[in-house]
Amino acid sequence: MKKITILLFILSLFSCKKEPKVIAFDNKIIKDTVLNIIIRPVHPNLLEGKSDSLMAYYQKLNFHEIWYLEENRKDLINEIKSCFEDGLNPNDYEIKIIEDLESKRSELNDEDIVKYDILLTETFEKLANHLHKGKLNPKKLYTDWDLATKEIALSPLLEKGIKEKKIASTFKDLKPNHIVYQSLKKSLIEIDKLPNITFEKITVKNKIVLNDTLPEMVKIKKRLAYWKDFKNKDSLITWAYDSLTFKAVKRFQARHGLSQDGVIGIGTIKALNSTKSERIEQIIANLERWKWYPSDLGEQYLIANIPDYMLHYVRGKDTIAKHRIVVGTPKRKTPILTSKLSNFVFNPTWTIPPTIIKEDLKPAATKNRDYFPSRQLTIYNSSGKIVNPNDWNPAKANNYRYVQKPGNNNSLGLVKLNFANRHSVYLHDTNHRDYFVKTYRSLSSGCVRVENPLVLTQQILSKINPEKWSGKEIDSILKLEKTKTVSVKDTVNIYLFYWTSWLENGKLQFREDIYELDKALYLKLRN
Repeated sequence: MKKITILLFILSLFSCKKEPKVIAFDNKIIKDTVLNIIIRPVHPNLLEGKSDSLMAYYQKLNFHEIWYLEENRKDLINEIKSCFEDGLNPNDYEIKIIEDLESKRSELNDEDIVKYDILLTETFEKLANHLHKGKLNPKKLYTDWDLATKEIALSPLLEKGIKEKKIASTFKDLKPNHIVYQSLKKSLIEIDKLPNITFEKITVKNKIVLNDTLPEMVKIKKRLAYWKDFKNKDSLITWAYDSLTFKAVKRFQARHGLSQDGVIGIGTIKALNSTKSERIEQIIANLERWKWYPSDLGEQYLIANIPDYMLHYVRGKDTIAKHRIVVGTPKRKTPILTSKLSNFVFNPTWTIPPTIIKEDLKPAATKNRDYFPSRQLTIYNSSGKIVNPNDWNPAKANNYRYVQKPGNNNSLGLVKLNFANRHSVYLHDTNHRDYFVKTYRSLSSGCVRVENPLVLTQQILSKINPEKWSGKEIDSILKLEKTKTVSVKDTVNIYLFYWTSWLENGKLQFREDIYELDKALYLKLRN
């Protein structure tokens, strides 16, 4: 009897399979006598195997044609054709097939028109997502890019765009509106105006300085003229590095973030040898990155552009201050992230991170135990007890904690700006303030060193509490030489970003791709 009961229970499970969900479907053709068009039904069966979002679009519009109006179709087609302006490739969106179907739509039967409609809706979704959040996912490309995934509900936007005939403005609202993104789009237009000329590569053995005379100057002058930094009044181009060319070189160097000394060295030659097509690829890579970044950066924020070695303090869309920065080396990259400023630490101590212990401290201290007192480092064992440098065991270097005392010689300087992130990076002062005069400032172990950070700190704190921080409160704290943490209650967003191209005052700007990300990203975009 017991076996029969179990058998009946098992059979009941098989008999309780969920019935397929019945979708309400109106199979009627809608006739619009005002517009003199018919709107065909789209049977849910035709959407099987498609995305859930696609089903949702048609369900919201009662399973009828979405692209029944020619005006809406034309807007979508025009958006596909012009998506190259945003760094995308129209061929990724079936443009040839769609244009062919559109040209003969009046000859298609009802079934093919419905299939064409579904193709247009799929294309709308694909293009809209790519314009809003990028074609690629940075989390799948990089391990050190921490950007929140941008999501958007396309269904209500599509419905509104179709009904109000605003497909063009719908796409406009989906795109990034940041000034750098807009300038990048203008950069593509400007660079496209340049002629397609193949230049011979420039090679020089030594640095070229003012008044030098050598045949390579002819190539250099032609290249400078191509990029509109040099205007030669004479038809004859000489070998002389004259004052007119000197000024042109300095203009070129300024646009490329190079030292504006007029000396033609390795960096300047490398930039001169970059071709039009390479610069276009660079701009397209940067357009993709800006689609990954947040659409709204907030009312108040600090934004660092790593390849430009600059930090901007922005408040109410106005740039309050600019500070030169030192960023991570190619081997110890500064991560790309978004966060919020949490606190300032005055007279900070510095606890040496594992990477520096392994790669710097251990090798140096093994050779010379004076490494510790010379850097004012205190060694702590796992029990928190102080260890004499002579008793330190190099074989167990990672088992100790190394803390540097506060002060001017502390590696973090006099102030540290903390913000939540999984990489243990922050903005901070430095005891190597001479680094800020260097042109190449990819020199840190990942954190961002800021020039004159106390000025920046006071600007932020005085905005939060003018009565307390507008005077000499910070100086008083520093004189005590004791570590003090000041929390930040106002929202100050932190952005560590990476872009190597933009347009400034009508001039194309390029920076060295210090982490070598541009070319690889472009190839993935076009794969």
